[in-house]
Amino acid sequence: MSAVSLSPLTRRRLIAFRANRRGFWSLWLFLLLFGLSLFAELWANDRPLVIDYEGHFYFPVFKDYPETTFGGDFLTAADYRDPYLATLIDKRGWMLWPPIRYDYRTVNLNLPVPAPAPPSADNILGTDDQGRDVAARLIYGLRISILFGLALTLISSVVGVAAGAVQGYFGGKTDLFFQRFMEIWGGLPQLFILIITASILTPGFWTLLGILVLFSWTSLVGVVRAEFLRARNFDYVRAARALGMPDSRIMFRHVLPNAMVATVTFMPFILNGSIVSLTSLDFLGLGMPPGSASLGDLLRQGKENLQAPWLGITGFVILALTLSLLVFVGEAVRDAFDPRKTNL
Repeated sequence: MSAVSLSPLTRRRLIAFRANRRGFWSLWLFLLLFGLSLFAELWANDRPLVIDYEGHFYFPVFKDYPETTFGGDFLTAADYRDPYLATLIDKRGWMLWPPIRYDYRTVNLNLPVPAPAPPSADNILGTDDQGRDVAARLIYGLRISILFGLALTLISSVVGVAAGAVQGYFGGKTDLFFQRFMEIWGGLPQLFILIITASILTPGFWTLLGILVLFSWTSLVGVVRAEFLRARNFDYVRAARALGMPDSRIMFRHVLPNAMVATVTFMPFILNGSIVSLTSLDFLGLGMPPGSASLGDLLRQGKENLQAPWLGITGFVILALTLSLLVFVGEAVRDAFDPRKTNL
C-alpha cells in the first residue's frame, strides 16, 4: 500500500496538471533554476571548493583559513586569487575551483579593456561597470529574487487569507469596516512611502519585505472573502453552528479548504508579481543595498551602459524566462483546479 494515500479529487487534479505539458515542464525547469541558484557558492565563488595541501584537505567555501595555513606570511584571511599564494599551494597540493571563479562582489583586476568588459573565456557573460562578473551576479541575484518573492508571497497570502476569512465569515459591520479600510489602504501611494522609508531606514532584504507585505496582503482578500460569504450560509456550516462548534474551527476546518482552491490558483501569479516588485525597486535604486546581487541592478546597468549590450540582454533574458515559467505554471495550476477538467 502506498505510504501517502491521495483522494480521488487530488489524483484528478494531478492528472490535469500533468496534462498541461507546458506548465508541467515549466515547473521542473523553474525548480532546476531555483535549485542551482540555492547553491550559488558552489557554482560561482572566488574561493576553491577543496584544497589538498600537504596531504590535508581544506574547504574554503565553508570556512575561512589564514594565509599562514598554506605557507603565507600573514594571519589575515587567505586570498586564493593571489598568484603568490596560488603558487605556494600548487607546489604542495592542488585546488578544485568552481566553474566560475568569481562571486558577486569579486572585481576582476586583470581586464584587458576598461569595464564593462565583453564576454570572454574568463568572464563568460562579461563584467559590469565595476569589473564584477555578470554570470556570478546573475546566479546570486536570481537566488535573492526568488527567495524574496517566495517569502513575500507566503507572508502576504497568510495575512490576506486570514483577513478575507474574517471579513467574509462574519459579514455585516465587520465586512463593511474592512471594505472601507481596504479602500483607504489601497489608495496610499506605495512608491512615495518606499522613497520616504528608504531615506530613513537602511534598505535591506527584511526592510523591503516588511514594507511590501504592508501593501501586498490585499491581493487575496477579495477572492477569499467571496468564498466565505458564499459558504457561510451552507447547510453544513449552519449545522456546525447549531452544534456549538466555535467559529474559528468552522472557518479554518470546514470553510477554508474551499477558499484555498482560489488561493493556490493565484499564488504563482502573486509570486511573479513579488519578483517584479523587487526587480523594479532595485532598478530604481530603492531596493537592496548598493553592491548586492540583483536582477534589477543588472538591468539598470544595462540602461546606463548602452555600449555594453550584454548587461541588459542577460538581465532581460533571465527575468523574462523566470516570469514566463511562473506564468505557465500558474496556468497549469488553474487548469488543475478547474472543476470542468477534474470532474469525471
